[in-house]
This record gives sequence, C-alpha cells and structure tokens, in this order.
Amino acid sequence: MSPKNIRISDYNYPLPDERIAKFPMAQRDHSKLLIYQKGEVGEDVFYNLPNYLPEGALMVFNNTKVIQARMHFRKDTGALIEVFLLEPAEPTDYEQMFQISGHCAWYCLVGNLKKWKEGSLTREFTVDGIQITLKATRGEIHGTSHRVDFEWTGGISFAEVIDAMGELPIPPYLNRETQESDKTTYQTVYSKIKGSVAAPTAGLHFTSEVLQAIDAHGIDREELTLHVGAGTFKPVKSEEIEGHEMHTEFISVRRETITKLIRHGGQAIAVGTTSVRTLESLYYMGLKVLCDPDLTEEQLHVAQWEPYEGVISEKYGQEVLAVEALQALADWMDVHEMTVLHSSTQIIIAPGYDYKIVKMLVTNFHQPQSTLLLLVSAFVKGDWRKIYDYALIHDFRFLSYGDSSLLIP
Repeated sequence: MSPKNIRISDYNYPLPDERIAKFPMAQRDHSKLLIYQKGEVGEDVFYNLPNYLPEGALMVFNNTKVIQARMHFRKDTGALIEVFLLEPAEPTDYEQMFQISGHCAWYCLVGNLKKWKEGSLTREFTVDGIQITLKATRGEIHGTSHRVDFEWTGGISFAEVIDAMGELPIPPYLNRETQESDKTTYQTVYSKIKGSVAAPTAGLHFTSEVLQAIDAHGIDREELTLHVGAGTFKPVKSEEIEGHEMHTEFISVRRETITKLIRHGGQAIAVGTTSVRTLESLYYMGLKVLCDPDLTEEQLHVAQWEPYEGVISEKYGQEVLAVEALQALADWMDVHEMTVLHSSTQIIIAPGYDYKIVKMLVTNFHQPQSTLLLLVSAFVKGDWRKIYDYALIHDFRFLSYGDSSLLIP
C-alpha cells in the first residue's frame, strides 16, 4: 500500500487527560525510560540511558531554542489580540532576525483576528529602564497566517523585545497558562539557537550528568538545528494522509556535522523526531546534488512525498548508500565554500518509509493520530501498539512533559 493511502484512524489509541503530563518531573533525568529492543519491551529510569547505547556510536541532538513567540496587544476598545510568531518574513534569516533593531516582519497566527480589521496595535514596556514602544501592523495573508510588520523604539534587538514582552508558547494540550518555571523546564539544557515555537521535547530529559555519562561511554555527540514550527501540533484531519499537508521547517547543519556522520558510516542515534526529520532529509539533499550539482540551498528543500516517489533521480535510485549521499552533500558545500547548510524540509515519515541514517531513536510518547506517531510506527516497522500499550498499562506519562523511550528496531 502507498503511504499516501494510510488511514489515520488506524493510528488512534485512548489517551485519558490524566495521562498527559501537565508539568515535568522535578528532576529531568528521573523520568521513566521505555526500552524497545528487537521487539521486546522493558523499562528503566532515564539517567541509565547511556547503558543501552553502543560504544563508538554517534548521537545527534537538536540545539534549537524556544522563543517567547506569543505576544499580546490590547486595543483601545479593550479587545485582546494575540500575535503568534511563526517564521521570519524580513529578514528571513533567523540569526539576523534576532539581532536586528528598529524594524522586522514575521508571518504570524493572529488570535481574535476579527477585532483587528485595520490600523496598528501598540504596546509599551521597559527594558533596562528604557521605555520601549512596539507597533504591530498587519499585512497580507500568507497561507493560514498573516504578515505582521513590527517597529519599535529604543535601539534594542528583536530578541530583547520578545524576551521582555513575549510569552513562552507551551503546547495547547497542556490546557494551562505558561508559568515562570516553563522558561527553564521547556528548554533543553543544550538549547542554543533561537527560533522554535515548540521544544524538541525528547531532549528535555537530558541533564549535564547524563551528557557526561554519554561521553564517558565513548559515544560521540553532535548537534544540528531544526526550528520546530507550530505545525508540529497540526492534527491530521483527512481520512488518508495524502490529504494532510506537512508544515515546512527550517534546518541548519554544519559541515563538520556531515563529516562526523560520514565518519560514523552514515549512521546515527537521533534524539527526537526533529533530529530524525533533519538527518533523513540530509540523505535526500545529498541525492539531489548527485543529480544536479548546480542546485541552490533553497532548491535542496525536501518536499513532503519526494522520498517515496523515486523521481529525485532515475539515475540514482535507492541503491545510493547514506555515506555516498552525505559525501556528495559535503563536496557540494565545499564547492560553494559553505561551513553551514541552511535549507528546509517538509518530509513526512510514515509506514513504508525506508530509514537511511537513523538507527536508534530517543523520543517521547506522541498524540494519537499524529504524524509523529506515523514516524515512530515507520521506525519500529508497525510495532507501535506494543510500545504504547505497555506505556499505558505501566503508568508512563505522555506528550511534551511526559516520559521517554529508546527505540532499537
């Protein structure tokens, strides 16, 4: 069966509200760890994770940092308007965006849109004793979002603007207000690069002690960046997944990371589904440059169904090894004198997908009928029910602040 014809209703399971973790464990690395190894399921505590990892392996983490993407403005009429930052419009580069001062534009979701027909919204606040005035002006529609232009006084950067008046966007299914503690607990300890509107939650369990233990076990660590978009929570509403449009997410990968992947035989342990999506997309980007070395970074974008259609190249079929694809990508970067690759991916990983790079996966427990559950099912060759049944019976906590699993197919 074509992955496009998968019925999302086949990926449902009962998830009572009380099983959704509303808050994290007091100590990150004391969460439960489900171990799925070659069809057998067991459990341990997360801080023992390094004991299950093979010496000499490469473990890949997503170092994105969640931004305070939720902004509130009150109109003169008293109406509250929420502006939720999705992705940069001008400048489009994340790094530049957070350093810029005075003016920028984002594509945003707007809450209470009908109350903001025209005109600008303003808000005043202080940063280090300086009075700042921020003005937001709504522009054209962009898919399901709107362009919003921001102007502000005070000569501060946009990073300082949202740190001062933005709110951290915790997942909608937590059904609670963001608390001060979330600013710490909803970031990984290794988060560095600002840009996500949701945390790569598999990484929330790691502490500096666990990372040190991983190093002590002779496991190589590497980081890449995928900025998680709000689309990660977008439910699949179509009966078959062909009708679901995956969101695009922006990735950046250093040339040295690709070198390390090659050195490890094109194989990696992925921390989180975002790392999976990035690593597997690198394979198809490598295929693309094998076919056409003249492509630009933007043209390396991996479209939703590309991995299944075999049209990336008739000449280079499925027989291209991960190492060959990664080497082609590394060579292409060298020709273009790039130290970091900036591109995007819309890849959907569903049963029928053939994993190229990821050999082991650390991940949380995902929502019923979600694309993330499809990704897990593809990884464990359809054996996801055994894993989720075990987790439900054995009191595992689910979703972003929930427990973790190590999947070894």
